[in-house]
Amino acid sequence: MKGMKRAALALAFPLVLAVFQPAMGQCSICTKTAQQMGHKPAKALNAGIIYLMMAPLAIMGVVGFRWWKNNGRN
Repeated sequence: MKGMKRAALALAFPLVLAVFQPAMGQCSICTKTAQQMGHKPAKALNAGIIYLMMAPLAIMGVVGFRWWKNNGRN
């Protein structure tokens, strides 16, 4: 059963990446600033915001996964 779960996860992860939609990660203040800068700098600002958002999400994911694995053994 564990092998099936692992295989399903291995197949689901690339599928999620394949249908990933570009995300807009700007707050209202950043949006106003980006509109004044132009298209290319605004795109770079948005990419930077998304990049900085990934570290806390990755940390929460690792902590959540470890918590889930440790609680599953009880």
